[in-house]
Amino acid sequence: MTEQPKFQRRKRRGSGPADEVTPRVPNKPADPTLEELEALIAEKEALLQRKAEIEAQRRREAAREAERRRAAEEAAEQARLAQAAKEKAARDAALEEKRQRRQAELDAQRKRAAAEAEAARAAQRPPASPLVLANASNTQPDPSPVFDPEAAWKAIDRFPLDTQRLSERNVITALRQDPSHTRFDILRTRMLQALSENGWTRVAITSPTKDCGKTFTAANLAISLSRQENCRTVLLDLDMRSPSLHKIFGVSDTGAIGDMLRGEIAPEGHLQGFAPNAISAGSHVAIGFNGIAEPYASELLQDPSTKTVLEEIEERFQPNVMLFDLPPALLNDDVIAMLPQIDALLIVAAGGLTKAKDIKETERRLGDKVPLLGVVLNKAEHVQTSDYPY
Repeated sequence: MTEQPKFQRRKRRGSGPADEVTPRVPNKPADPTLEELEALIAEKEALLQRKAEIEAQRRREAAREAERRRAAEEAAEQARLAQAAKEKAARDAALEEKRQRRQAELDAQRKRAAAEAEAARAAQRPPASPLVLANASNTQPDPSPVFDPEAAWKAIDRFPLDTQRLSERNVITALRQDPSHTRFDILRTRMLQALSENGWTRVAITSPTKDCGKTFTAANLAISLSRQENCRTVLLDLDMRSPSLHKIFGVSDTGAIGDMLRGEIAPEGHLQGFAPNAISAGSHVAIGFNGIAEPYASELLQDPSTKTVLEEIEERFQPNVMLFDLPPALLNDDVIAMLPQIDALLIVAAGGLTKAKDIKETERRLGDKVPLLGVVLNKAEHVQTSDYPY
């Protein structure tokens, strides 16, 4: 018998109806009993309870960690504040020591001046007459010598006035060829009257925004005041972020006014006055120029050393007017920082540039604690000579 291939044998075996394969049906699971359902529910509730406990534990740990971080941050902040207070106390102590040293130098200078004055008076006295014991002595002690501020004015450096440069920089009070110079003379006179009536000395000059002409106003006022007899004027460039007063007068050897305000240099060593000139600008104008921008101008103006130096300038130079050329009021907080050191404000507005809301915002920001002398309208066109925009 011939053997057939395997695939043919499989084909014959599977060709009959009796050989059809019946599909196997999986056994249907039996329904759980009540006891099994209750056990499953109890297990689920136990799992949920465990999950809630784990979540609560996690939250408690997170809260404790946040509390630890907060405590660490508070400790670090307290340490920083303590260090800052310690550094400030050290700075204040150094400033106080420096102030006392300057006061001691000033007292020594006064004593030397008194001794020299006494020696000069003794040299000028006639020979003493013979002493008559029968007559009572009617001699009286000489009065204490009065401190002479002229010594301080003579000690400052002088710079020449370039009339051509002043004309190019629109310092119209120098040559007095522009009829508008009379408005600065009127402003000068009215300002002096207001200062005299109220016992003021310090006037801050500012503007709402830049390019209004506040430095131009300060320079013209300084020259106009220099021609006022018996008027001593000090002008300080306190726009320390963007100093420009030295550019108007053409002074290159300016130094840093911040060094003077910190007490690192005496006022006599920093302030400069007008040299003899052909425009009749007086010699009793002392200008504090600045050639180095000060990044921390507001902090320096609020420092106690600035108050001390300003008082020292008043004591040594005895000025009738102190003008402070400050930055625009709406650009930073320098003017606000300087408010405790000034008596009155002068705001310069630019015609066609300054808006009424800018002036109102400037007045609102500066408050009403410092009196406002007025608003100077600069760059005004089509204004008659008889008009006075102040």
